[in-house]
Amino acid sequence: MVDGSNPEQLALQLQAFLQDQPASVLLENGRILFDLRLASTTVTAEHGHCVLHVWSEERNVIRHVVDITVRKTGLRLHVLRMGQTKPQTLELQPQQRRLPSQRDNTRTRFIPLLERLLPRYFPDFQVEGLRTAMDLERSFGPSYARGLLVRGNSAWAVIAINGEENQALVDGMLTLGVLWLHHCREQSGGRRLVEGLRLILPRGRSAVTAARLTWMNSRAAKWELYELDEKAEELYQREFSDQGNFQSRLVHTPNITAAEQRFHPAIQRVRAMLPSHAVAQMEIVFRSGSEVGLLWNGLEFARVRTSAAENSFARSEEILFGSGANATQLTEESTPQLREMVEKLIARRQPNGDKRDALYRQQPERWLESMLRRSLDSIDAMIEPQPVYAQVPAFSAADRAVLDLLAVRRDGRLVVVEIKADEDLHLALQALDYWVRVRRHHLSVAGKGGSSEPESDLERFGYFPGKQLRAEAPLLYLIAPALRIHPATEVVLRYVSQEVDWTLIALDERWREKIRVVFRKRREK
Repeated sequence: MVDGSNPEQLALQLQAFLQDQPASVLLENGRILFDLRLASTTVTAEHGHCVLHVWSEERNVIRHVVDITVRKTGLRLHVLRMGQTKPQTLELQPQQRRLPSQRDNTRTRFIPLLERLLPRYFPDFQVEGLRTAMDLERSFGPSYARGLLVRGNSAWAVIAINGEENQALVDGMLTLGVLWLHHCREQSGGRRLVEGLRLILPRGRSAVTAARLTWMNSRAAKWELYELDEKAEELYQREFSDQGNFQSRLVHTPNITAAEQRFHPAIQRVRAMLPSHAVAQMEIVFRSGSEVGLLWNGLEFARVRTSAAENSFARSEEILFGSGANATQLTEESTPQLREMVEKLIARRQPNGDKRDALYRQQPERWLESMLRRSLDSIDAMIEPQPVYAQVPAFSAADRAVLDLLAVRRDGRLVVVEIKADEDLHLALQALDYWVRVRRHHLSVAGKGGSSEPESDLERFGYFPGKQLRAEAPLLYLIAPALRIHPATEVVLRYVSQEVDWTLIALDERWREKIRVVFRKRREK
């Protein structure tokens, strides 16, 4: 174990490990947060802290590393989240990939296990058609075993996954389960009643699925969740509830007025480098009271943050441009470098740009988010143009792959907006995840006892100041270009609880030029 009081030594050990094992994975609670081959990583020792920063297009994690334990499997990092005092752990492990033959053998052995197990736990049912065969037309891959439990003219669809599959596949199983249930019902042609879906997940790994099942429509189907101990060949039925699962945290919204005043000179310094026609289009995103991002069509090219002056308690603002290990502080000497970068960015990241250009193609969802931030009223004329918040509340595991916005309508109804620029099989349930958290924070009333006007967590933490929020659960808007909406999305949404008031919104493929709605599909009343 390394002395946690020495951030320089911690940083050196961490940097040495990352250099030796560039193909490592970063895990939290056994779940892969990042494949470091596909992410950017920096380790710094600054202001008395060892800071680990890992980010990709999908997610961003910053942790203070306070201790490191060397293990046979890699490093255990004892870390603190920003602003928190209770340590948590992350694991850095070299990739230990199974060979394709090992993976296939595991999946092949799983079918006989289920054939032994299911008759024992469901003695009144006949097991029918268990398989793991690939069916790309219906999005079924070999990771999931699926079949039917049949009793007379009725049946249950069943789907299962073995314990050696990664957590992302385990968490994605409900989407595939709904598609399998729907397929079984279509195939039955009315000759057999397929009552519902039984899901079988590895022991101790069903928290995400359990939380989601709470919000599936019990009128559309019956739902049962089981955990499997493969070594003991035992099944355990699990009750499902969203309470206590899917932890999220709510932070105070930054004081935008104060931040604007503090960062105004630095922002103006960057603005002065833009051509006059581009000044109004530069987006300013206040990430906190101490940091602001400067974006062009959704791509952050610079950020301004407060920092402590060397050998002093005084605070000053610094401008950084570029990203990760290539981030450069703006000085008189580096000014031409930033000016050149801005010129390239503006010239190449345009709606009529070259679709093969890397700057044009980079982070399309961020570009779409930027467009929607400026024109949410084109989606719903009732939405207030400001404020619009991103990633509220933040997910504790930082495992979001879908961008989200939180807005409010003129009548006080909250609106959760999920965005996807490319096809995503799991869009519907990922959107549901975020809606559940916003609903929980909104309906969590803090004012009790003597308070005549109770406040929700959102109001208490400074969101939508001066706006009276209605007590109803939020609306849910799922937004994507029309040709990028996966066919599974509409199927899964049919099985979501009637309490979730959702609208699927398809955009014109030329959304980079202007946001235009092609069609809307709403939840049936």
